[in-house]
Amino acid sequence: MVLGLIFLGGEAIISYRTLPLRKDVKKLVHLVLHALALALGIIGIYLAFKNHNESGVANLYSLHSWIGIGVICLYGIQWIYGFLVFFYPKGSPGLRSDSIPWHVIFGLVVYILAVGNATLGFLEKLTFLESSGLEKYGSEAFLVNFTALVTLVFGAFVIFSVISQAPVEEDHSYSEI
Repeated sequence: MVLGLIFLGGEAIISYRTLPLRKDVKKLVHLVLHALALALGIIGIYLAFKNHNESGVANLYSLHSWIGIGVICLYGIQWIYGFLVFFYPKGSPGLRSDSIPWHVIFGLVVYILAVGNATLGFLEKLTFLESSGLEKYGSEAFLVNFTALVTLVFGAFVIFSVISQAPVEEDHSYSEI
């Protein structure tokens, strides 16, 4: 799920803002990366339910699982809305221009929720490992904590890349004095 919602979702967010391509190509890349992220998130939730059912572990017992279901639903709603309004069949120009700020804000909120929920998932995994005899300061615990920190830093850089202003290019061409 981290690969889908965090990494591919983050790349989809950054791609629309930073790729030096035509707008329609950037839009398609943005759409496809988000679709892949959503698909991986859905597969991840399916596999979590499958693993819990096969292991005899209860489903939807933790805050991580509750927020995870909410995040995947919000992510899906955001993707469907973006597809219908901005890609096909496209809304009116007025609807699209009115929707863009809300699409960006809602997308960032869902992304922040996904990053936060991923850190909850790492904490939950570490708790399970420690309760089954893992050393508190062992290499596995270090790996889980380090991965959680990398996930948080990556998420922060995605958010900063969206909210930062692009540098204004100065015109260095010839002009009369």
